[in-house]
Amino acid sequence: MDMQKLQDNLLFRGMDAQEMEECLEALSGQTRRFPKDAVILRAGDKAERMGIVLRGSVTVESNDIWGNCTILSHVGAGGFFAETYAYLTDAVMLVDVVVNEDCEVLFLSIGEMQNAPAEKGWRAKITKNLLTVSMHKNLTLAGRSFHTAPKSIRGKVLSYLNTVSIQKRSTEFDIPFDRQQLADYLNVERTALSKELGKMRADGLICCRRNHFVLLHEA
Repeated sequence: MDMQKLQDNLLFRGMDAQEMEECLEALSGQTRRFPKDAVILRAGDKAERMGIVLRGSVTVESNDIWGNCTILSHVGAGGFFAETYAYLTDAVMLVDVVVNEDCEVLFLSIGEMQNAPAEKGWRAKITKNLLTVSMHKNLTLAGRSFHTAPKSIRGKVLSYLNTVSIQKRSTEFDIPFDRQQLADYLNVERTALSKELGKMRADGLICCRRNHFVLLHEA
């Protein structure tokens, strides 16, 4: 495990090497690798551990019994999943965590931090950092609500692309989704999405190829 890389992760911010080692031992830190399309956690499970993506990426999805999929978020390297469920050990997962590309994940039994002695320096730090992680997650979920709020597909797409452009500080960027995933994220039909992207290209609003987009001017 690359300890230096972990020290740069938000969850371990402010910890020295000894505190990190104590933290990883107390929380039963364990890494695992998963192939693309593997399901790490399923709705209905009880998540005993949170995950930190060290390499690759996963998507957090809501899949119903009728086969409908809604992508709630994309979690890339350095990101987190299931931290709330793992901390509230009685909570049942309402979403699936699916591997988007081959990945490596560090699992932590985050609920065990409640049993750690209060004088342990890492406990106060990880508690503070976990709160920050939760705030970031709230922003991510709030952002998705903005993108799905517009009634038209074009409105949804423009909302999403505008947000990514602001985050990347560029009008040219890659998004983390393929067409089907983008449709699932915006809660629209893939065929309708592809048709609307074609219209937006014809109207001179965007250029796009696969997951690469260029915003040409304001809509």
